[in-house]
Amino acid sequence: MPAIVVVVTDEDNRVGVGPWPGPWPDDERYDPDLLRNGDSRNVVDRYRYWRLGAIVADLDTHRHDFHVAVENWGHDFNIGSVIRTANAFNAKAFHIVGKRRWNRRGAMVTDRYQHEHHHPEVADLVAWAAAAGGDGRGIPLIGIDNLPGSVPLETFDLPRECVLVFGQEGPGLSPAMREVCVAVLDIAQFGSTRSINAGAAAAVAMHAWVRRHVFNQPVCET
Repeated sequence: MPAIVVVVTDEDNRVGVGPWPGPWPDDERYDPDLLRNGDSRNVVDRYRYWRLGAIVADLDTHRHDFHVAVENWGHDFNIGSVIRTANAFNAKAFHIVGKRRWNRRGAMVTDRYQHEHHHPEVADLVAWAAAAGGDGRGIPLIGIDNLPGSVPLETFDLPRECVLVFGQEGPGLSPAMREVCVAVLDIAQFGSTRSINAGAAAAVAMHAWVRRHVFNQPVCET
């Protein structure tokens, strides 16, 4: 593959690559339109010029064993940020609990590269999780929220198969969701604010899973 030259257009400040130089590759993963016109999508270099379906198929070969669920009762704009982070950490899938329509703007079209599930009520997510997992025995729901009785994320041994559950910005996890989570974890904070942004919390939690199960970092004991 020829070297990729980054092209920045002054008109919209998009970063990407121009038309494919030289003979086109004989590979069905590549998209003729992208080869012809260039690829300005926000994808890593290995996926430049690839068809959307080909990227999804390749990601499916090495997705991680955690899922991400977000409650969507008030069309929270932070949901998109959580979903974008789920793409960055290559979560198995993401789940929207509540209203089917959610604010996709913050996702920056990264939802197209993932698998989406919708659950109208908390009970529907619980039923799905009970039948999920590699052995069909279910996977646990792990809530992420700064609540009375919550356990530090930093000292909790996250299971390989799990659903990391996030509430809405502001109210956090709903009472119904708190009841069905096997644990609710908080993120250590040292400033004056009571909580951090939901998107930031999601990134910290997913990175904790990656440290534990991809890099095999031991759980911090305190």
